[in-house]
Amino acid sequence: MGAGIAHAFLLAGSRVTVVERDADAAAAARARVLESVAASVARGTTDEGEAALAARFATATDVAHFERAGLVVEAVPEELSLKIDALTRVEAVLGPDAALASNTSSISIDALAAVLARPARFLGMHFFNPVPASTMVEIVRGAASGGPLVEEARSWVRAIGKTPIVVRDAPGFASSRLGVALGLEAIRMLEQGVASAEDIDAAMTLGYKHPVGPLRLTDIVGLDVRLGIAEYLAAELGERFEPPALLRRMVAEGKLGRKTGEGFYLWDAQ
Repeated sequence: MGAGIAHAFLLAGSRVTVVERDADAAAAARARVLESVAASVARGTTDEGEAALAARFATATDVAHFERAGLVVEAVPEELSLKIDALTRVEAVLGPDAALASNTSSISIDALAAVLARPARFLGMHFFNPVPASTMVEIVRGAASGGPLVEEARSWVRAIGKTPIVVRDAPGFASSRLGVALGLEAIRMLEQGVASAEDIDAAMTLGYKHPVGPLRLTDIVGLDVRLGIAEYLAAELGERFEPPALLRRMVAEGKLGRKTGEGFYLWDAQ
C-alpha cells in the first residue's frame, strides 16, 4: 500500500519520500515504486519520463527525513501498537503545520489521535488496493480532526485523480464495514456448500456488477488481514461480524490468498 500511495503522489507532481524499517526494506520499496512508475510511463498515463519521476522520489530508514514534509501517510501493518509507534515517532519530527494521516482500514482514528500532541492535524486517509487503479479515498474524520485539515485532505485526494468521501470515525468506517460484511457472508456460503467460490463471486460480478467478487477480493486483501478486521468489528459491533471457522482455519494453515499463492483460489496457477 505504501508503494501505491507513493506512486499516486509522484504522478500528481509531488516530491515523495518513503521511510522503511531498514535498508533492505527501503531498497525493495524503491524497486516496487519505480517498477510501478515505469508501467505508468509505458501506458502513457503520465506526461513525465521515468527519470523525472525518479528524481522526485527518495527512500530512507529514518523518520527525520520527514522534517520538511507537508503530509505524511502512515501505512504500517494493521496493528494498533505498530501504528502508535510509527505515528508518535513521525509527529515528533514534523513541523507544526504538517498533516499526519493513517491509512488504517479499521482502527479507530480517535484511539490513534489520543496519543498525539496535535490531534487536530491528524485524520484517516484510507486508500484502496491497488492504489494506482483505484478511484476513491475514504477520509476519516476523528473527533479532533480540524475542519481545515479535512478540506485539505479533499484537495489532496482530488489532486491525485481520485474521489474523496468523508466519514466520521466509527468501527470499520464505511468501506471496510460493508466490504467485510459481504466477504464474511460469502465465506459462510462457501463453508455451507451453497455454491463454489467461482459461482459465489460470479453472482456479484455478473448479477450486481461488482468489479471483483468477495472471495477473490479477500484473496487480494489477504485472509489474515480480513480476519483481523473481522475480529475487531466483532468486538465492537457484535456477533454478526464473527469470523467463520473456515476463515480461521485457512489463516492457521497459511492460506492467506494471493500473497502466499493459495486462498480461495490458486494464484500461482494464474
